[in-house]
Amino acid sequence: MKFAIIKERKNPPDRRVVFSPEKLAEARRQFPEAVFKVESSNIRVFSDQAYRKLGFEVTNDVSDCDVMLGVKEVPIDALIPNKKYFYFSHTIKKQPYNRKLLVAMLDKNIEMFDHETIVKKSNARLIGFGRYAGLVGAYNGFRALGLRDGLFNLPKVETLADLDAVKAELNKITLPNIKIVLTGTGKVAQGAKEILDHLKIKEVSDALYLSCQFTEPVYCMADVMEYNIRKDGKVGKKQEFYKDPSGYESNFMPYAKQTDYFIAGHFYGNNAPYLFTREDAKHQDFRINLIADISCDVDGPVASTIRASTIADPFYGYDAKTESEVSFNAKGAITVMAVDNLPCELPKDASEGFGDMFLENVIPAFFNNDERGILKRAKITENGQLTERFSYLQDYVDGK
Repeated sequence: MKFAIIKERKNPPDRRVVFSPEKLAEARRQFPEAVFKVESSNIRVFSDQAYRKLGFEVTNDVSDCDVMLGVKEVPIDALIPNKKYFYFSHTIKKQPYNRKLLVAMLDKNIEMFDHETIVKKSNARLIGFGRYAGLVGAYNGFRALGLRDGLFNLPKVETLADLDAVKAELNKITLPNIKIVLTGTGKVAQGAKEILDHLKIKEVSDALYLSCQFTEPVYCMADVMEYNIRKDGKVGKKQEFYKDPSGYESNFMPYAKQTDYFIAGHFYGNNAPYLFTREDAKHQDFRINLIADISCDVDGPVASTIRASTIADPFYGYDAKTESEVSFNAKGAITVMAVDNLPCELPKDASEGFGDMFLENVIPAFFNNDERGILKRAKITENGQLTERFSYLQDYVDGK
């Protein structure tokens, strides 16, 4: 079995990689029967030389490999037929902009494994960059606060060497007395929590958060069953909500009336209620004036996220009255940070963390007859067809 670390070709450039040189060397030690090659790249956070130094072949031609390991979408003209590919394809939610990519993979008889579909039996994701999205997203929110209110000037994460340098910058700031709500309990939310805890912001319960004022910064983590309630007044259940959220409505407004800075670290499922609508944002008691929307669902559950922002230009303002974009520091506006590729700002740490998970959960499946069913569950296409698990994408493929 030959594996290739492929070059990232998407624009804007992404410096992340599935395996750092050290982690790839560990994979080689664990699986001596595997061959690992590296496609040459001048943008990757680890240099070609770093891989060569550890004895890996670095080349411009990886067409003799069986399994292609990448991070972002592969341009259609770069896809090699009859191979296995791993990358974030952004097709499983029927994203219109990538329909042609999925069609091309079917046409080229490619076996597609999306990093997002690498899950346990319970459907819980096994790998991803979530923690790093949370870390960078929460930091960026504080950076916006400092710039907007003239309090402090945090540098961009992409200018810093690693996570330790990010935390060192946070050690230099003093926060005003603000209330922060963080939605979610998964890897993204845990990454954001890491930043809040590093800043020594006190965590308080929902009950205290919603009923008390404080003389120091505080935050609370709101789980899905705290900001959603059943329409019929009965007690909600998390698994029931995940299965079918149609019987629920948002209960986020009590938080919106008590919050200055909202960090959206939740996963948003199809048909779930919006956290707050454009009408909600017009309410005179709506207090939120800063949002780090890490989940970044445009025109979705966070009404102020009217577009994704970029690493180059991460902030914009949302005027609730006119429902339009304004300057990020406009008076009375909600300042929005909605960068949709946050882990790219921390490519070294993100790649190292990703490689740990990939080596633990995915590579062994190629050599133990996929005993945990990981590859079987993750496979989207096979023999020019959608697999049964992803047959719901057929109308998307057909352009219906």
